[in-house]
Amino acid sequence: MTQIPLSQSYARGSQATPLIEQTIGDYFRDKVASQPARDALISRHQGQRYTYAQLHAEQRRLASALLGLGLQPGDRVGIWSHNNAEWVLMQLATAQVGLILVNINPAYRTAELEYALNKVGCKALVTMAQFKTSDYLGMLRELAPEMDRCALGDLHAARLPDLRTVVWIDVAGQGEEQSGALRFSSLMARGDPQDARIDAIAATLKATDPINIQFTSGTTGFPKGATLTHRNILNNGLFIGDCMQLTPADRLCIPVPLYHCFGMVLGNLACFTHGSAIVYPNDAFDPVSVLETVQAEKCTALHGVPTMFIAELDHPRFAEFDLGSLRTGIMAGSPCPVEVMKRVQRDMNMAEVTIAYGMTETSPVSCQSSTDTPLEKRVSTVGQVQPHLEIKIVSPETGATVAIGERGELCTKGYSVMAGYWGDETMTGEAIDADGWMHTGDLATMDDEGYVNIVGRIKDMVIRGGENLYPREIEEFLYRHPMVQDVQVVGVPDQKYGEELCAWIIAKQGTEPTEENIRAFCKGQIAHYKVPRYIRFVSSFPMTVTGKIQKFRMREVMVEELQLRVEPMA
Repeated sequence: MTQIPLSQSYARGSQATPLIEQTIGDYFRDKVASQPARDALISRHQGQRYTYAQLHAEQRRLASALLGLGLQPGDRVGIWSHNNAEWVLMQLATAQVGLILVNINPAYRTAELEYALNKVGCKALVTMAQFKTSDYLGMLRELAPEMDRCALGDLHAARLPDLRTVVWIDVAGQGEEQSGALRFSSLMARGDPQDARIDAIAATLKATDPINIQFTSGTTGFPKGATLTHRNILNNGLFIGDCMQLTPADRLCIPVPLYHCFGMVLGNLACFTHGSAIVYPNDAFDPVSVLETVQAEKCTALHGVPTMFIAELDHPRFAEFDLGSLRTGIMAGSPCPVEVMKRVQRDMNMAEVTIAYGMTETSPVSCQSSTDTPLEKRVSTVGQVQPHLEIKIVSPETGATVAIGERGELCTKGYSVMAGYWGDETMTGEAIDADGWMHTGDLATMDDEGYVNIVGRIKDMVIRGGENLYPREIEEFLYRHPMVQDVQVVGVPDQKYGEELCAWIIAKQGTEPTEENIRAFCKGQIAHYKVPRYIRFVSSFPMTVTGKIQKFRMREVMVEELQLRVEPMA
C-alpha cells in the first residue's frame, strides 16, 4: 500500500516486490529458460514470428555480429527506424554485450540527425533505407558523402567524425546494394549465437551500467540525451506490467513508436518481464492495421496515445472488428480526454485500461493507475506512485512540500531517475537536485489517497499527439531564417492532437516572409511535427512592464482569433 502523510503531498510506493538487480541480458536469458516455446514477438507487417527461444538465439547472433564490427562495451549504437523485429533485436542485443542503444526519432531530418549522432558519439547506426517519402540513406549521404567511396565499416566523414559503420534494414537480401552501408541481413549472417565473447562480456556488466540514450528536447534549444541504465528501464517495465496484471497468456498490441519509452519500456520490457507476447501491427501507426491485428492475434492489451484511440474508435470500419479479446492497455503520452477514456472502456472492451504518467528522465513511468482503480479516479488522475519510488509536490518558489490538494511542481525520486544527461553535467544538476529528486517541471495536485492530477506545466512545453515539443528548440531553428528578426512559439489547443504549435514572427526590416516561405525553410531540416501549424507575422509581442514576453497572452489571442475549443482533460 502507498503510505501518505495526512497533511503533505508526498507518497512512497510499495516495497513488497523486490527490485530486479540483473542486467537485461541475464534477466531475458532466465525468462527464456522458463518458457522457451511461448510466443515472444509477432511482427505482423513483416510476417515474422518468434518464440522466446528463437528470439534469444537471434539476439545472441546479432550481439556476436555487433562485436564483430569492433564495437566495445560502452560504445554508442544508433537505431533510426520505425517499429520492426530488427528494432527489438537491437534493443536486446546491445544490452547483452554492454553497448548503449541510442534511440533516434524516425521523423528527424538532417540537422537533428547530425546533432544526435555527434552529441553522443555514435560509432554505428542501424537505419531504415526509406519509409514513404523519407529517404533515410539519402539524408545520411547528405551528411556523409564519404559513404560513396568508403569500405564497409570504415567510414570517416567530416560532419560525422565518430561514425564508422552504417547498417541498413533490408528485406531478406532484396533490393540493390547501398555503397558504404552493410545490409542488416548480411550483418546477422556474420553472427554466431555460441560466440564465447557474449557470455564473457555479459559477466562483466552491472545493472547500473548505462544501456540506452533517449533524446528529450530542451528549453535551452537543443535536445538532451537522457541516459538510462538496465536497472532503470527493466524495473520500470516490471512495475508497469504489474499494474496491468500481465501474465504469459497476454498478448500486447504495440502501435506506439519504439524510439519512445512508451514502445520500448511500457511495451517491450513490460512484456518481457512478464513472459507476455509483443505484437507489432505495423511499422507506423495505422488504425485499421491495429484493429485487424487485435482481432487476428487475439490481443488482450493495447497501448496508445489518445489520438490513436480516437482514430480507432472513429474509423468507419470500427464496427467490423471483434475486439472481445481485449482487457487492458495503457493510454498515455498526452492528457487523456475523459470521454475518450470512457469510450475505450465501453466500446473496445478495455475495462481494465490504465493511465500512466512520467517522463523519459524517469524511465519513464512514476505514476500509474491499476486495473482496479475506481472509474472516477481512472478518468480524472494519473494514478498513484509506482513501487520503490517517492513523489512529492513542492512549491516552485520555496521548494517546500505543499499541503494535500495544493498545486505545485511534481518531483520523483528512486531507482527510475536517469543516470544523467549525456555529456552535460550542468543540465543534469539543474534537473536532479542534490537530494536525488528529479524536478519534472509539471504542475500537479495530490489528493488524500495519493492520486495525482497533472494540472499544467512549468516548463515551456507543448504536447502534440504524444510528442513533447519545446518551443525554444523550434525558435532557435527559425532564427536561422534570413528574414526572421524575432520569433516566439506557443502551443494552442487542438481537438485532434491536444495541442498544435503557433509561431509569432517579427520580420527583418525590408523583408516580407510568407507562411509558405517559412514552412519550406523547415521542410527536410526539422521533424514535420515541429513545423508550426499556425504562423502569424506581427510587429511586436505582448510583454510585461519589465520586458518579459507573455506567452500566455499570445495563446489567448490565438484561441480567440481561431475560435479554438479547449476540451476538458483528465
